[in-house]
Amino acid sequence: MSTRFLATPLARPRQLPLAVTMGEPAGIGTEITLRAWQAQEKRAIPKFFLLDDPDRVRYIARRLGWEVPVTEVASGLDAGAVFAEALPVVALPRMPAIDLGKPSPEGADAVLGSIRQAVRMTLEGEASGIVTNPIHKGVLYEAGFRFPGHTELLASLTDAGTAPVMMLVCPDLRVVPVTVHLPLGEAIARLSAASIIHCTRVTAAALKRDFGLSHPRISIAALNPHAGEGGALGREEIEVIQPAIDELRIEGIAVDGPHPADTLFHRRSRSTYDAAICMYHDQALIPLKTIDFHRGVNVTLGLPIIRTSPDHGTALDIAGRAIANPSSMIQALTIASRMARRRAALPVP
Repeated sequence: MSTRFLATPLARPRQLPLAVTMGEPAGIGTEITLRAWQAQEKRAIPKFFLLDDPDRVRYIARRLGWEVPVTEVASGLDAGAVFAEALPVVALPRMPAIDLGKPSPEGADAVLGSIRQAVRMTLEGEASGIVTNPIHKGVLYEAGFRFPGHTELLASLTDAGTAPVMMLVCPDLRVVPVTVHLPLGEAIARLSAASIIHCTRVTAAALKRDFGLSHPRISIAALNPHAGEGGALGREEIEVIQPAIDELRIEGIAVDGPHPADTLFHRRSRSTYDAAICMYHDQALIPLKTIDFHRGVNVTLGLPIIRTSPDHGTALDIAGRAIANPSSMIQALTIASRMARRRAALPVP
């Protein structure tokens, strides 16, 4: 179901508006996007445009009781000029009516079309990056979607030369899970020195290029309690994690560990590193969401384009109730904009 866009991405992306995808139409994506646009009354919000059905966006704004002017624009290049006065929307084909809170496979084509068009526009220089609203993967699977999620689809569309890496970011912490959406037993079985090395290499490069850290410090989490107690509580630290650390040090990457996960995330420990490489999904996401649930952002590393996303789901249970918190969306826009500025400042290769 994928279409690759092989246009060469801009070596130095201009500070163009960001492309925001529609996400699951029955969820809170449009609501938090409208809230993000409204937030410019109180704070600086990076310019963006939404890929959606303009009439649907107007309907949702009215239903929520918000006076948000919506202006259809033909191109991302036109969005910046209208952003202060209206939410710019690049129109998708008119889609079937879908009730908020009630997802339907009938919206799948529009959801995927929004992502594909955002990728194309970014590669062709109409946007400086992409912020994706949450999707409902179960609904997409019903419609024939065959990727595990956003990340794999984006890697296919951009012809990424390396396996992308998921980083979760909040103002006080950056974490990268080596294994992601797997049952815990399978995640442990798949853990390898090669996968740890790959994630750490990609993370170190991104911290330099996209986060402005000239000498990033990276801590590696242990898998087992007490970092395995010298093999008494598991041998992964000895046989898998330490060999990866040794190889990364030979390459000149500043890494340390393996550190027991129960002491890696308190305030004092967090001050000693710029990112933590974690062995499985919850080891990374539990501390981040505990520290700052509402401002967590998913950043995809290793793509030729910038992509961020709010680190939460579609929230079908509260869709259309005007109570969804837009903080993660605003952070996703802010981080993507900062990444774009840093890439624009890089020397042309």
